[in-house]
Formats: sequence, C-alpha cells, structure tokens
Amino acid sequence: VPQQVLEQVLRQLQPLCTSEQRFLQEFFQLSHDAAELQALEVRARSAVSTGQCPPHFIADLLFLLGFSFFLRPEEPTTHLLSEIFSCLELELRGFLDVCNKVHPFGCLQVLVTLSDSVFGMWGSSSAPPSSFLNTVLGNVLLLAKGSFNKCIGTLCKELEEAKVPSRMKGGILPSVSRFQEFVDFSEEVFRTAQRRGELDKAHLRLASSVFSSINSLSSANLKVNTHMAMMENFHHIYCFLCQKKIPCLEDKKREAKQRYSEHMEKYVLKCLGQPLEKLHHFFEGVKARLAQGVKEEELSFQLAYSKQELRKVLEKYPGKEVRRALETLYRKIHKDLSPEENLLPVVWHTMEQEFIRQYQEFEDLIRRCYAGSGIAMDFTVEDLLSYFNSITLSN
Repeated sequence: VPQQVLEQVLRQLQPLCTSEQRFLQEFFQLSHDAAELQALEVRARSAVSTGQCPPHFIADLLFLLGFSFFLRPEEPTTHLLSEIFSCLELELRGFLDVCNKVHPFGCLQVLVTLSDSVFGMWGSSSAPPSSFLNTVLGNVLLLAKGSFNKCIGTLCKELEEAKVPSRMKGGILPSVSRFQEFVDFSEEVFRTAQRRGELDKAHLRLASSVFSSINSLSSANLKVNTHMAMMENFHHIYCFLCQKKIPCLEDKKREAKQRYSEHMEKYVLKCLGQPLEKLHHFFEGVKARLAQGVKEEELSFQLAYSKQELRKVLEKYPGKEVRRALETLYRKIHKDLSPEENLLPVVWHTMEQEFIRQYQEFEDLIRRCYAGSGIAMDFTVEDLLSYFNSITLSN
C-alpha cells in the first residue's frame, strides 16, 4: 500500500535528517550568531599566541569558522543538508509517480500522508518549520496537490462525458456508481487526516459533475421514462449522502432530494392520464376553454363539451374498468422501476394521492359547469381508495 510505505519512509527520514541537522549546527557552530562566532575566533587566535593549542588545530578551526561565515547568508544548514541528501527530493518525486500508476486514486493517500507529516513537523520542537526535511516535503506536497487536482479534473470529465448505455432500461448510471466509489475510498483515506480542505473542494466538483451526468438523461434515447430514470438516480445519490453525512455536501444532498421529488412528480403526472385517458383529455379541454374566458354556465352548450359528450366519456369508465386500468398501471410502474431503489411503494402512494386529487378536480368541474344535470362518475373516492389498497395487498 503506497500510504504505508510512505509513512514508513517518513518515520525513518525525520530522525535521520533531524540528527544530521543538529550535528552540522553543532560541529560548524551554525547555531551561533555572528557576535558569538567572532568571540570564538578571538579566543582561538589568543590560544595560538599563548601556545595553549596546536597551530594545526587552530588553523582547522579558523577554516571552519570562515566556512560558517561564508555560508551564513544562504542558510548554511539547509545548504549542507541539500548536498548530503541531494537525491532525496528526486526520489520522493519518483515514488509519487509510482503511486499514481499503482492505484488510480493513489495520489489521495500520498496527499494525506505528506500533509499530516508536514503540518505535524510544524508543531514539533525537534523539527521546526525551517528544517531541511520540511522544505523538501513541502515541495513534494505541492507536487502531490497538483497530482490530486489533475486526478479530480480527469474524474470530473469522465463523469460528465460518460455515455448512457444504449440498452439502459433503468437503474443506476455508471457515473453515479463511480462517484460513490470515489467518495467511499476518499473518506476512508481521509478518515484520520488532520486537514481535508482539498477533499471537500473535490467532493463539490465531483457532485456537480455527477448531477450534470444525470441531467444529460433528458436528451438520451432511453427505453424507459426519462423522469423515472432521473428520479431513481437522484434518489440514489440522496440516500447515499444521507448515509455518508459529509458536511460540505449538505447542500448537494438537499438538491438531490429536491430533484428526486420533482422528477417523481413529473413521472406520476405523465402516468396519471393513462387509466382515465379520454376523461383526462376531456377535462383538460374544459379547463382550457375556461381559461380562454368561456363562462362556466355556457360551457355545456359547446358541441365538443356538451352534456351528451360528457356522458359518452363517463360511460367508458365504470368502476370495474377503472380498477382494471389501475392494475395495468401498477404492473407498468413495477416494470419501469429498478428493484434496487425500492421506490415502488413511494411512487404508488404518490400516484394514489394525485389520482384522488384529479378525481376531486373532475368532480368539481362537473358540479360547476354541468350543474343540475345529474351527471356523476360511476365510482367514488372511497372506491378509489379500495382499488389502490387491494392492488397493493395483492402484489
């Protein structure tokens, strides 16, 4: 696992670089300021003049002091460590490339491990932020962030451009499953991470891309109702986000719920006219005439919407026929919906409520536009409730 290997490497590197840094600072007196070094030089020269130290030892010491002064403007410790560990950054970059090739989301593991290590060192007294290793890891961390952003960009494009299967009859889109796969994996990787700002940004980008992918169904040539397919996919994402409880995706969760509800309503309305199709068309015409300014008491005198025409339409829908039509509708909905989402009870209940609302609307139009005619539908609201209940229990 790239993450475990990198963690082991960093655990070994940190004490090694820290001890080497301390040695250099102490041996070359790099931790002293200029005044201390000058005082040390004066003492060394005094020791030579009084014969207290061998000349060759003092010469070496003076050389090191001069070396320290020469390096001081360029942070001598970092310079020396860069020479000693000259290949370290290059090797870490190479390891990052390997991680990206081994696993499609390997850059996430590297990003978390490096971030925790760098920010952990900032709070460590043994390895201050200015340390050589922190600088190297900071450079590699920038590279890891670049790899991560590139990975997210590629995945966003993949989700948005994913083609709908030509034989898709419903169910969950591959792009939705791909989004879930990434979120599950990334949440596990970042579970103990000290920072997750980069991941939150990625989640928002990917959520927008997968929503765009679902919206593309509206222009796809599906073998099933488009609103039904969109309803199921938005419902799937909504349930998934409810389960994951990711704070940055709360708005997307609410949006998914809203979109799911909208498409369910459109799907129900499209199916609604099927059991009472001719009656539905008749009253749609009645409402259109009323909207055009025809008075309620005069509407029945129009040939297409006379009392006689209304009776003809109502005769086609006795109670038994309505029940049979509802059974056919139930079978169609059952065939349309995928079993994974288990939306049949919800859709059927919504269908029942909307059907009764429509019935009451028809009843009101008859009362207003055909007053005193004695015309009424062959079934009541109680009958409808009985039909829906018996169909539900028998399936």
